[in-house]
Amino acid sequence: MTDDPIPTLAEVDRISALEDPVIRNLQITQCYHELSAVMAGRIEPCNTWCTFATWASKQAGQTIRKEDLERLLESRLKETQTTVRAAERVAVAAQATGEVQGEELKALALDVRNFSSALERASDAVGRGNKKVFEEIGREFARFFFTCIQDETPDFEKINRFCEGLRPGNPPDGQQYLRQAFTHYYRSFFENDARARAALIFLANIEIGFHEQTRLQPEIAESLDAGLVSSVQFIRQLITGIFPLTGWITLARIYLMRLLGRPTALDLAIRILLNDARILMREMLTDAMMTISFPNGVQLRLGDDLSAGFPDSLKQITNPELKDFLAKYDPTPDSPVDSGALDWADLQERLHFIIDMFRCYQEDASLLQPPFSPEQVERIKAGELPAGRL
Repeated sequence: MTDDPIPTLAEVDRISALEDPVIRNLQITQCYHELSAVMAGRIEPCNTWCTFATWASKQAGQTIRKEDLERLLESRLKETQTTVRAAERVAVAAQATGEVQGEELKALALDVRNFSSALERASDAVGRGNKKVFEEIGREFARFFFTCIQDETPDFEKINRFCEGLRPGNPPDGQQYLRQAFTHYYRSFFENDARARAALIFLANIEIGFHEQTRLQPEIAESLDAGLVSSVQFIRQLITGIFPLTGWITLARIYLMRLLGRPTALDLAIRILLNDARILMREMLTDAMMTISFPNGVQLRLGDDLSAGFPDSLKQITNPELKDFLAKYDPTPDSPVDSGALDWADLQERLHFIIDMFRCYQEDASLLQPPFSPEQVERIKAGELPAGRL
């Protein structure tokens, strides 16, 4: 067994109850690492669902904190020619009557604060998804450890009693795939054949992955749709910036002329800018959420095919349950070809990528590295935001 702390039910519940989404995410990520270390200590160094959840949660933290999104959006707004031209049209239309002139007008039109509501919605959706998965699956891992992790000989009545605490039926409401997964993990504890053990772990990983991704579908779709910037909020923020003293008069005139079917030149220019910005926001959010970084320097673009190969223990699949699962959810069950998910909001495409990612990296020991430095962990566990890159 590992010397790492074994997270308890009380610890998982305490983390899940935290209100600050940033601190909660950091503690979730660290707890996933600790859960992963316990599993790796029991079934030799091997990556389980918790290992992958560690790095997915760390990646989610960037969206939750909005740190990279704000910088990325600011640069893209200023570098994308269609958006720059749209901002120039707004500047020209506003210049005749505006209280701000010239280049400053264009800068106001491209101010990242105009899109703050969309970034907030993306952050909120990802934060809720991060909490939703942890308070369910993280809690079941803690309960599994309390019940079964110390067993030296198999006690299948015990694991059956554990599974009775999980709801029957398919996700999103049922937990049948979690029942199957924890049973397969438990069987792997006592499997001496390395290939058979690897197959059981892989099967358990993707069964939990299937449950997780089905449960997360609403939050993933919502986070990507956050790029649909609210027209009312956008125009109000923009007009207030351009006309700091008389913005309410300009807004009233814009809305009046809309009602009369005679939109102003400024209104039309703002609509063009908003449309271009919405497209840019959707692309940016998709790009940000479709990237995952591993500690070995590998950065996976989830829209690209995986280039890593399968480990020897998983090249040939003979486990009947695993073969059946792959036949249902992996269109290319013997190859990572076409594993890239073009639309991350599409559950089937997402599952295909995740299944192959789990298979390719199941035995990559570098993924068991801690996500944070010891100094950062100390601050995170104290409920504080640590210094340094997170």
